[in-house]
Amino acid sequence: MPNHQKALLIIDMINNFDFEMGHVLAEKTKQMTNKILALKQYAFKENWPIIYINDHYGIWKADIQTVIEKCKNERSAPILKQMIPSNDDYFLIKPKHSAFYGTALETLLNELGVQDVILTGISGNICVLFTANDAYMRKYNLIVPKDCIASNNDRDNDDGERSFCKNRNCQ
Repeated sequence: MPNHQKALLIIDMINNFDFEMGHVLAEKTKQMTNKILALKQYAFKENWPIIYINDHYGIWKADIQTVIEKCKNERSAPILKQMIPSNDDYFLIKPKHSAFYGTALETLLNELGVQDVILTGISGNICVLFTANDAYMRKYNLIVPKDCIASNNDRDNDDGERSFCKNRNCQ
């Protein structure tokens, strides 16, 4: 397997947005989807691994089609249509907020030789934040493009970004 130094992590973008403030987060997610897709296209050209890490929605199977079908509704459909992983992308399910907790992510990143993780997705003040903290504790270099994360509101997003980028090697 090739030695990759960077990996693009796409966190919780397969989502049903069926929760309090879900309509707000869905709108903010729509605004950043094209930016993540542009970054994904660049990562593909650079031969970086692209790894989707997602909530399991009670399915407990890393079957992307089943998760997509479970999440599909009027609010989520436009986002899901754009964010479907390709056959070359990795897909992991997670039981909690962090993409590292209870998943094979660390093993996969080590197997791929990844040193830098580019974190994207939702939500910046919860799942992206917890993933960033866990990546930092595992000594990965963090890259968190501000325009590729979304939270229920701008303040939460900014607070999350400040939390994981303060005093860290974070771009």
